[in-house]
Amino acid sequence: MTTLFRRCCVILLLVIGTVGCDGATKLIAAEHLAGRPTQSFFADTLRLTYAENPGGFLGLGDTLPVWARTTVFTVATGAILLVVVVVAWRSGWQQWKTAALTLFVAGGLSNWVDRLGDGHVIDFLNVGIGSLRTGVFNVADMAIMAGAALFLFAELRGSRAHAPSA
Repeated sequence: MTTLFRRCCVILLLVIGTVGCDGATKLIAAEHLAGRPTQSFFADTLRLTYAENPGGFLGLGDTLPVWARTTVFTVATGAILLVVVVVAWRSGWQQWKTAALTLFVAGGLSNWVDRLGDGHVIDFLNVGIGSLRTGVFNVADMAIMAGAALFLFAELRGSRAHAPSA
């Protein structure tokens, strides 16, 4: 089995796993949370609440006109995801960066597909302590953030490895 084939299999599994888990959890949220009060777990550290987000991250841009939201969150996001995939493919296979970009793109792809169908994304998770809380998000958002964090980690790790010794 060639290295390229193995890496492609890992990428494919990450994409299928991310998109599949995100899609499944959004279906469950729509079925069990829509129209119902917020559910609280673990001493209110985790809240499950149904929200349809027509905007971007944390509802950014949700008050824009429909044509503007479509342009930004569907057309531009699709183009950006495509560019990230092309750049990643051309830059070679660096393990951590490839995994990071795959998570980032898979999360973005999953939310993008939702927007294509409904013009919004289903969000349902909220975590925090007391009044210190996150916005409402979904599994795709977690993949995007994990990918961004992993990419930053890989960059910092790579820059330290190439830094001149004192």
